Amino acid sequence: MDTDTVRLFVLAAEKLNISAAGRELGMVPAAASARLAKLEKLVGADLLKRSTRKVSLSLEGAEFLPYAREILAQEEAAFAVLGKGKAEARGTLRFTAPSTFAQLFIAPILPEFVDAHPGIDLDLRLSDTKFDLIDGSFDLALRNSVLEDTSLKGRKLADDTRILCASPAYLEKYGTPGTPDDLATHRVVGFMGLAPRPLVGRGGRRSLFDPRQAGRRLTLDDGLSQKVATLAGAGISMNSLWSVYREIADGSLVRVLPDYEVDDQSVLWLVYPKSNVLTTKVRVFIDFLLEKIGRNPPWLQSPDAPVWSSANGA
Repeated sequence: MDTDTVRLFVLAAEKLNISAAGRELGMVPAAASARLAKLEKLVGADLLKRSTRKVSLSLEGAEFLPYAREILAQEEAAFAVLGKGKAEARGTLRFTAPSTFAQLFIAPILPEFVDAHPGIDLDLRLSDTKFDLIDGSFDLALRNSVLEDTSLKGRKLADDTRILCASPAYLEKYGTPGTPDDLATHRVVGFMGLAPRPLVGRGGRRSLFDPRQAGRRLTLDDGLSQKVATLAGAGISMNSLWSVYREIADGSLVRVLPDYEVDDQSVLWLVYPKSNVLTTKVRVFIDFLLEKIGRNPPWLQSPDAPVWSSANGA
């Protein structure tokens, strides 16, 4: 299989424009169309749907696309082993991340990455909904959870400490919980699932944060909306420290049960499909995020950051 033609197919699938993909590889439109037709004949399927108005991926093309990317990644890795890899990272990098984290920490530093790597086009999907990396043909994802999927590999970006907090107005109106058991009489703002979460306190004291036992519940599927509702006084919510550390610092949110934190081993992971070779474009983006965010997480530099952690057994 001609890898130049495979590269043409991947570009055409990303751009949904055969002529533009061909021009990027130095081909005239007629030659690009002829090479794609030859590839389709080879694989025995129409990979692209063509009309006078637009180009789109066929079902077979969508299924073939991740394998085509893998072919190119393997070629790049093979040349790199022989010292013949291209110095400049190139291509489209598809990345997905939770929207709130991306707005706070990733979007502001993207111009620096784009300026440093002009050969990379970023295609970002920023949502609290978790996309399937393989079905969605993603190169990389940020996940804030325990890494349980055995089909994925990951690099740790940072610990994801989670705490309970509420607005001063809510606490003034309904009182401040003194123990985890007091949470059962309070209003809780929950994010998506309402599964119980273990709490651990200083000295290893154990308890439980169970939104289902709260007096009243408000459930949301968007992290930013959860924080906004908490700021407005809707109730007590569990939040990642990175999401609320500024509000804790300025007093618009107050930490509830400050001697406890959520003990669910949640970590911010940069993950990619295990079957994929780590391409240059993915590697440089991972290194960039580790340098700008992971090396010195800004939420841990806050004077209000926890001085102890269940992770280190303090």
